[in-house]
Amino acid sequence: MKKVLLFTALAAALTASFAQANEKLVVAATPIPHAEILELVKPTLAKEGVDLEIKVFTDYVQPNTQVAEKRLDANYFQTLPYLENFNKGKGTNLVTVIGVHVEPIGGYSKKIKNISELKEGATVAIPNEGSNSGRALLLLQKNGLITLKDPTNALSTPKDIVSNPKHLKFKELESALLPRVLDQVDLDVINTNYALEAGLNPAKDALIIEDAKSPYVNFLVARPDNKDSDAIQKLAKALTSPQVKAFIEKKYNGAVVPAF
Repeated sequence: MKKVLLFTALAAALTASFAQANEKLVVAATPIPHAEILELVKPTLAKEGVDLEIKVFTDYVQPNTQVAEKRLDANYFQTLPYLENFNKGKGTNLVTVIGVHVEPIGGYSKKIKNISELKEGATVAIPNEGSNSGRALLLLQKNGLITLKDPTNALSTPKDIVSNPKHLKFKELESALLPRVLDQVDLDVINTNYALEAGLNPAKDALIIEDAKSPYVNFLVARPDNKDSDAIQKLAKALTSPQVKAFIEKKYNGAVVPAF
């Protein structure tokens, strides 16, 4: 009995020692799909000596702010245009580590079944953040609803619209709030992560949607001082593994597309 107890104690001590040896990595993410994908790779990282802690956020500002302030190690939720606009506006110097997936942004409606049914003077809700706003407007332009002063400008705002044949009215809101106004507007342009959280299926429910060639890849983001660290690089490798690719393709069925 004493031998069994001694063995158990030694095993527990070794386990505790191993756990203590693991490097902790704290990563910010929005709930779907980012946090779900991070949860998938957690066991893999643990075996490689990295204890991944996922901090879930529902906004696009704090994940960057807290990484820049070194309160978090990295984040996974944003596109390069959004990151560049954030760095410029906030004076931060965050950097991309690796691209993981694309979430095609789409336009949804509870009032019409086809984009051709959008009426004169209809209200369209779009994100109010720089790159997300521009992305929504580029989608509307691609579908013949508006024309922008610079047809390629990813940071366009409603002020840059030079042709609006249907005299659409724009309601600009924080991205996280867009699903809440779906019943109140004629067309609602929603980021896929928030659309999924709201129970929408972008592949089936979106009236208009970016195609698979979208340049808006979602990146793992860190700081210049830690982007090449062993733990961050292990996470980057895990996020672009065959396991993650298969998970994305099966779980999201086209609503999220692997970028690797």
